[in-house]
Amino acid sequence: MKRLSKALLVVAIFSTFVGCGIYNFTGGDVGTATTFQVNYFQNYATQSPGSTFEPGMDRDFTLALQDRILNQTSLDLVNTNNADLLYEGEIVEYRISPMSATAQQTAAQNRLSIGVNVRFYNKTKEDADFEKRFSFFYDYDGDAQLSSVKSEAHEVIFERITQDIFNESLADW
Repeated sequence: MKRLSKALLVVAIFSTFVGCGIYNFTGGDVGTATTFQVNYFQNYATQSPGSTFEPGMDRDFTLALQDRILNQTSLDLVNTNNADLLYEGEIVEYRISPMSATAQQTAAQNRLSIGVNVRFYNKTKEDADFEKRFSFFYDYDGDAQLSSVKSEAHEVIFERITQDIFNESLADW
């Protein structure tokens, strides 16, 4: 009898959240906003000590952020300066660092780290504006060249950073 009561309680709670539409686990809280704009993220990584320059990464990151917001909201992407939500910023870090060494004092594992500074403006909810740095990394074998893992590394890092930006700006948890 206790098992049945617990099962019914779980079903009731789940039905309440699903039925009422209180939470949307894939989308964000866009409020009254209907449009968004993502300005081109310039690559200033070389200005940070130890960072290198990766051509085309600025374009790829900008597109990844646009895709994230398009796929997780019903907002329309616009290229005008009157969007309800505005994302802008710059890539500030692109660094390869050895993470562990072998007995021969060579890198057993390397880490690619990418950092992005983001400014977010919400015309419909001004107290939601922020400027924040987001970063993530990808570890790969020390014997591998970055060129052999770069595509996968960028995909993994961009997925995490764009999701973190989305959560910070639109996931009102």
